[in-house]
Amino acid sequence: MNERTTVSGNPVQLIPRRGNCARFSRDYELIGSVPMRQLERTVLGCDYGATSWTTRREAVRIAELLQLSASKRLLDVGAGAGWPGLYVAQLTNCEIALTDLPLVGLQIARERAARDGLMQRCTAVVADGAALPFAAASFDAVSHSDVLCCMPTKLEMLQECRRVARSRSRMVFSVIAPAVSLSEVERQRAITSGPEFVDVPEGYEALLEQSGWHLESCIDVTDEFLQSMQTSVECMHSESKSLIDVLGENEFAERVARRRTTIVAVASGILKRELFVAT
Repeated sequence: MNERTTVSGNPVQLIPRRGNCARFSRDYELIGSVPMRQLERTVLGCDYGATSWTTRREAVRIAELLQLSASKRLLDVGAGAGWPGLYVAQLTNCEIALTDLPLVGLQIARERAARDGLMQRCTAVVADGAALPFAAASFDAVSHSDVLCCMPTKLEMLQECRRVARSRSRMVFSVIAPAVSLSEVERQRAITSGPEFVDVPEGYEALLEQSGWHLESCIDVTDEFLQSMQTSVECMHSESKSLIDVLGENEFAERVARRRTTIVAVASGILKRELFVAT
């Protein structure tokens, strides 16, 4: 059943979709806890309740690559609780629209926007990235951080981003993906070690071309990703007692084990993380 919501003050259609909503909603439930906020500050340098691996340094880089200013309008797809979109808006003074499916994440983002004095130029809309409720040519720039690797409808999302972007718009996004030229065994290891929909057989350059985007550059940020993951596991061990109090023993153990599996895949060269710039 479709619903309507008023996160940004205007009613919009809530488009239901399978997938990661429950998992991300769980993450947002934990945002207010002191141990989880401290972990985020140590690993990423922020305290928004991030669900991507974007560090503060990378967020500054994204803002520069997007070439934003006070007269520009940015769309951040899969924005979650507002990181790094709200920070980019703060750095550049641009207007921003945040979209995602878990309502709780956008509510947290709106609260953060109010605290940071961004409410007058921030809109939050509950929507699927593959079915954006905006008119064509509505935005000067588009961003999404580690979203496509959690989306089964990658081409559709890129096509929607192209539709709502103006003719000279820039799009900057990060993704985790299997490395190229892997054996079938290595490729399967990469797939099981990454996010749920990490596999992209065509490659992102091909998907960009099919969706009407032109690849301007691709920046390898795998080393930074590996360092962040290693730091996160080290911090989870050093702060295990307080984190177990929040997560419970089983969930804590599952999160650590999952990150260790990904670390092994990244360190062995079968998983990578890249930052794409497209026009």
